[in-house]
Amino acid sequence: MKRADVVIVGSGHGGAQAAVSLRQSGHAGSILLIGKEQELPYERPPLSKEYLLGDKAFERLLIRQPSFWPERGIELALGCEITSLDPSARLLGCADGAAIGYGTLVWATGGEARRLSCAGHDLAGLHTIRTRADVDALVGELADGSRIVIIGGGYIGLEAAAALRKLGAEVVLVEALDRVLARVAGEPLSRFFEARHRKEGVDLRLGSQVECVMGNGGRVTAVRLVSGEEVQADIVIVGIGIVPAVAPLLAAGAAGANGVDVDEYCRTSLPHVFAIGDCASQLSPFASGARMRIESVQNASDQASAVAKTIAGSPTPFQATPWFWSNQYNIKLQTVGISLTGDTPVLRGDPATSSFAVGYLRNGKLAAIDCVNSTKDYVQGRKLIEQGRHVTQELVADASVPLKTLCA
Repeated sequence: MKRADVVIVGSGHGGAQAAVSLRQSGHAGSILLIGKEQELPYERPPLSKEYLLGDKAFERLLIRQPSFWPERGIELALGCEITSLDPSARLLGCADGAAIGYGTLVWATGGEARRLSCAGHDLAGLHTIRTRADVDALVGELADGSRIVIIGGGYIGLEAAAALRKLGAEVVLVEALDRVLARVAGEPLSRFFEARHRKEGVDLRLGSQVECVMGNGGRVTAVRLVSGEEVQADIVIVGIGIVPAVAPLLAAGAAGANGVDVDEYCRTSLPHVFAIGDCASQLSPFASGARMRIESVQNASDQASAVAKTIAGSPTPFQATPWFWSNQYNIKLQTVGISLTGDTPVLRGDPATSSFAVGYLRNGKLAAIDCVNSTKDYVQGRKLIEQGRHVTQELVADASVPLKTLCA
């Protein structure tokens, strides 16, 4: 039976960073990094952008070069799916029947792409964008003038739409709500991205729900909307979020509902078990103390670094400021903080210039800010958020007033 002092399940950004940080923090014991995919740890954000476009080879996505892992004494177990956990015996069960023992466990599995549940959900030609294999399969089916329907107007759907338009595909994007990014951004930002995508030739169908996916000979041919309209499609991309991959933890008794619950040290309710990244649900001071999962590469990496220090003997609570980014066409969006329903969105600058920001006020303070091609507002806004200073809507809206002047 294989065993390691620290076993990390999940070879994405969080898992890889946990292994790297353990060595950097002085951990001298054995480390086993387990990945469900056969690939070496690699970056995920480029999948819906540079990798899909063919602008970046897979080798350039690797988080570390192949030689790094053995040189640091980090053992990799790739193509291994963990299906069960016995916390009392500190044993993991693998899909192939093997068992793996651990001293300390770090769960960093992220999530699986959420699938459609309507009729036609299993037809050939339906794709998600979560792994290298997902994108390789999608690219393998693309042809000149492919008709593509993207279901979901979040960041993955919008980024895929931008890349596919650049590749010459016909793109229809279907969003159930009345605007894109409705769950994560204010209306000014949504309307800006809608206008830009329409300008680039994307056919947006807002407030449109999918009734079913239609097919012929086992392959998709169209998407039928609740309105009765049938949108022709050679390929359908489903971008409707993820399902946290925590079933073995919950089955073993870990607390959690939407993901697995962790405390300020990223410890689960199971002894000797930590969880980090997209699958971990933590109380966030940036969300008025609400428990939530933060789906962000930087969040996963920062949690990994904190956990590594704790395991190495220096207990370190996770306190990093959440930030996010998205690249579409020539638009660079940078976000810091977390906006919530009920926050007051404040437009800063003119969207017509493609350089502006949207701040979000909560209880008289800047809680978050979305910055479009405006790095200065992003940097200064971050400091303002972290200081928690009271500001006025008028000052935040006045683009002639540098945000740094509102800081301490």
